[in-house]
Amino acid sequence: MTLQSAVAADAGIPVHEQVYRQLRERILFGGFLPGKAVTLRGLADELGVSAMPVREAVRRLIAENALELHGNRRVSIPDVSQEIVDEIWSARRLLEVELASKALLHLGDDDIKALQDIDDQIDLALETGDVEGYMRGNYEFHFYLYSKSRSEVLIKLVKNLWVQFGPFMRLVYGRSGTANLEDQHKQALEALKARDQKALQTALEEDIAQGMGFIRESLSLSEKA
Repeated sequence: MTLQSAVAADAGIPVHEQVYRQLRERILFGGFLPGKAVTLRGLADELGVSAMPVREAVRRLIAENALELHGNRRVSIPDVSQEIVDEIWSARRLLEVELASKALLHLGDDDIKALQDIDDQIDLALETGDVEGYMRGNYEFHFYLYSKSRSEVLIKLVKNLWVQFGPFMRLVYGRSGTANLEDQHKQALEALKARDQKALQTALEEDIAQGMGFIRESLSLSEKA
């Protein structure tokens, strides 16, 4: 489904909200790559909407640190430093481990089966080199789990973190592929099945460390180049 057809399909949702969701999804899964600016007019034309809902969506995304606006009416992904990556890493470790621990109290067997099914799709994406499929599956796994925590405030905070580092994950995976990625979700699933909170926390910490570590390493190599 194209962006334009997706907007047309959600007729019951205000256009500005549809545009916001579509742009946010593009940021999360690599539709916008760091270092490449796009015009507001170009986005409006691509979506098949007027400039007004695009401006409103971009305003919200700028407030979330997901985009930055340039003087020539272009937007791009904000640059990140090693220090910002480390801050996001620390915040994710704190918030996501807490969400997973809370979710463990409410997860049923059907939920664990659903997470297993998602992980099977992640495995398929890894095997076939489907970077976007892997990223979408990874997001779905984490936020299905976190949705069971019943902690809407924390989930919103974590979603705002993900939209800041997502484009850089896509850049890293686009360069290195999926062959060297380890599926850390297996350990999380085993911990969930055993109702082992400590093991679940460890699995989440290792999963977060892998992803953020890739970004940090990529930034370090770029600085040395």
